[in-house]
Amino acid sequence: MDRKKYQDLIDTFFSWQQPAISQIFTELLSATAAESALSPSEIMSQNYETARANPEIHNLPGNLKDARDVVFPYFWGTDSWNNPLHLENVRGPANNASLIGMLACLLKNPNLCTDRYSQRSNELEVKAITTLANLIFYHTQDPWGVFTIGGTISNLYGGKIGLEKVLPGAMQNGLRGERVVGLCSQASHYSNQTVAGWLGIGTSNLIDIPTDHNLAMRTDLLESKLDELYTSGARVAYVCCTFGTTDGFGYDDIEAIAEIAERKAKQFAAPRPQVHVDAAVGWALSMLSDYNVVTNPLEMEPNVCELITRVQQKNKGLRKADSVTIDFHKMGRGHYPSSAFIVNRREDLKYLARTVSDTPYFSDAQANRDPALFTLECSRPAFGPYSVMASLNGIGLTGWQMLLARSLELADRLKTKLASLDYCKVLNQNTPGASVNWWVFPKGRNAEEIFQKLVNNELSTEQRQRYLPEIRRLFDKRMKMMDPKMDARLGFRNRYPSLESGFL
Repeated sequence: MDRKKYQDLIDTFFSWQQPAISQIFTELLSATAAESALSPSEIMSQNYETARANPEIHNLPGNLKDARDVVFPYFWGTDSWNNPLHLENVRGPANNASLIGMLACLLKNPNLCTDRYSQRSNELEVKAITTLANLIFYHTQDPWGVFTIGGTISNLYGGKIGLEKVLPGAMQNGLRGERVVGLCSQASHYSNQTVAGWLGIGTSNLIDIPTDHNLAMRTDLLESKLDELYTSGARVAYVCCTFGTTDGFGYDDIEAIAEIAERKAKQFAAPRPQVHVDAAVGWALSMLSDYNVVTNPLEMEPNVCELITRVQQKNKGLRKADSVTIDFHKMGRGHYPSSAFIVNRREDLKYLARTVSDTPYFSDAQANRDPALFTLECSRPAFGPYSVMASLNGIGLTGWQMLLARSLELADRLKTKLASLDYCKVLNQNTPGASVNWWVFPKGRNAEEIFQKLVNNELSTEQRQRYLPEIRRLFDKRMKMMDPKMDARLGFRNRYPSLESGFL
């Protein structure tokens, strides 16, 4: 081997080429800054067949600019989401403090599986989890948790604990022919289907409970369903509540659900189901729990203080949860992936635990800490804790309260303006949060009247076929005629949980 060529390779790609790396990063920042002045782009032309037919590896070693050049067309072809006209869903721009945290993480590249592979980055994870737990559960005594690769995986952790509670040894012996079920609301995220399937209980054993018109699980129907399930001999592993539904920001009554789950389990002499909360979207509102609406130090408008008061009442329910999913990359405005699974009581992690003999690559792992002994993942990046701690402490609690209060204010303002139009109907009027769902009919229609007739089942088949498709046609028309320089990019869904019978 030519030792000089080998050394050149090492120097280029494994030594700290600070000037070259800094220059390329500056170029990427400049491209992002230039893009921020542009309107949100349509999806650029994508030719997957060409991509598959032309895999590319250079034959000879190059330099860092070669690395830049091969990815830049795709970098430029991906929106940065910083433009305020991007309103499709809960994806927002990542904040600059998170960027600093992520860069620090990338430079060290720790693996959070054990202390040996992460060193003090594991300590940062403990700090981040405890900080978030104290926001969510409000000064809980002994929380624990881990960062995961997404909200679905975090929900999977909650469901797995519930499965092990009601069927001890399932990790080793499987379901053994038992019928195990989980429950969620009709407004919950579809990841609940994924969780049920991957846990092995089967999607047909995921029971969805209807919601009221505020997108909250109907606790009366939950109670009757639990009676039915326990009477039939089913093992109820978990109830997955939702704190901030993805589209409409609905909140389940977690306190009532926890009480019902415990009471029914006692009544039927069964293990208490895991009460898991999917707060991937709504968790950030817990940062408003301590805001004093009486002294009002940030001088919020009276209607915003009223919204904060309502949110604070919702936040109290989180204290009754056994475990929670959060996505910091949503309302925390962090980078992907920044999801976490957090338990209210550390002892619940025993249901996920394995021994060192089960993980031979980690023979030095300590059961009192090393996550590899209870996590689904072996390799876990440290993006989450670095993004979270940089963001929380860079922006500060007061800064977060301003950001969240502003999102509540703007959503409420939009609801008010829409409600003033006869041909519009706000569907989530009473759910304080950052999302607004509404119908738009042609001018001349009375949206409220159509809505009430639908709710009361007074619309004929002919009327349904005439009225409801108009909503989609107007959305499609807007998409074709919108001016990308001034019109926001909106989302559309073809069914609404509390109006399941109302869409075609």
